[in-house]
Amino acid sequence: MAEHPESPIESVMEKISEKIHAHDSSSSSDSESDSEKKPTSPSSVKAKIFRLFGRERPVHHVLGGGKPADVFLWRNKKISASVLGTATAIWILFELIEYHLLTLVCHISILTLAILFLWSNAHTFINKTPPRIPQVHIPEEPVLQVASALTMEINHGFAVLRSIASGKDLKKFLVVIAAFWALSIVGCWCNFLTLFYITFVLLHTVPVLYEKYEDKVDPFAEKAMIEIKKQYAMFDAKVLSKIPVGALKAKRV
Repeated sequence: MAEHPESPIESVMEKISEKIHAHDSSSSSDSESDSEKKPTSPSSVKAKIFRLFGRERPVHHVLGGGKPADVFLWRNKKISASVLGTATAIWILFELIEYHLLTLVCHISILTLAILFLWSNAHTFINKTPPRIPQVHIPEEPVLQVASALTMEINHGFAVLRSIASGKDLKKFLVVIAAFWALSIVGCWCNFLTLFYITFVLLHTVPVLYEKYEDKVDPFAEKAMIEIKKQYAMFDAKVLSKIPVGALKAKRV
């Protein structure tokens, strides 16, 4: 029995299907080759980059996020400039002009009461009715939140100092002692207000500069950390390793 000749429509469909299969196979082979040639992802490369203090989060998150971090990183330049300007004015007022806090509070109270008294009498004389002086009160909830946050931080600091004093980590003990010694030297140079103002200015300048130039700062920080570790290893080998800590522990046991 003779076979029916193939119709032109069927032949066209077969050619199209062959081209589709060929394209799929070539695309799959290309994707496999691309996956083999594709370098490591940017996230894995970024993870290998040294970051100061071993941080893995952005500077904004390290500073706690929210509005304080926005102020320190100058997210809103008007608010950051006003906060820094207010702190500078307070420092100039109390440190350079040597104005006292009690005197300032009394002078502000005198000026406020005098203005309100004169305005109240003028308003009563002109309008024949006493003015409504607004009531000023401090909300309780923000004060409690600030007090609770300060209490938690102070208790955390006491817990850290207690852990250091227990003698478990000699390296951390030496670092804390060196930090307190440095603060005592700085305290001899300037009073508490000046030290607080310097810290405040550093918080408004160092984080934003580091966030801007972190790719240049981190390599130098890595080299510095390597050198510090080398110096500490030498100090450990020459001094700390010779301290008879094991004998003291054996006596305790």
